[in-house]
Amino acid sequence: MTKIIIDAGHGGYDNGANYMGRREKDDNLSLALAVGEILADSGIEVGFTRVDDVYQSPVDKARIANQQDGDFLVSIHRNSSPVPNTYSGVQTLIYRDGGVMAQMAENINQEMAQVGYQNLGTDLRKNLAVLRRSTMPAVLVEAGFINTDADNVLFDRQFTETAQAIADGII
Repeated sequence: MTKIIIDAGHGGYDNGANYMGRREKDDNLSLALAVGEILADSGIEVGFTRVDDVYQSPVDKARIANQQDGDFLVSIHRNSSPVPNTYSGVQTLIYRDGGVMAQMAENINQEMAQVGYQNLGTDLRKNLAVLRRSTMPAVLVEAGFINTDADNVLFDRQFTETAQAIADGII
């Protein structure tokens, strides 16, 4: 049976990006738990790097995921830009191009586009420890821009659909 490890980015004293009182770590955890629940209801084994508001370094997150012996790691985040309301959409980051990681990233983006997020594509990020240190194929989903009002409206109004889209992209 396939096992998916879900990482809720940031946590504890690391809020991630902030915008108008909204903290990335909170959105990440809510979405990660919702995606995990959908996957589990679909018969997929799920593990989490965190299920509450605790700090873990990106290296710790990869280590925790690796210890759970998963088949795939999906790290959930929200994007941010230097100037609010400049960019909008979903982007999925990968460590290495090609293969199952790239396909999963594309699948997630396509499913999110059906919910209404602009598909900003995938991008290689060799410097992200959670991806680099993972012993399993890993992707990092940037589920809309936390400092773009339209993305926050979409995230809030279609939260269940957003979680379902990520789960469908993984499946």
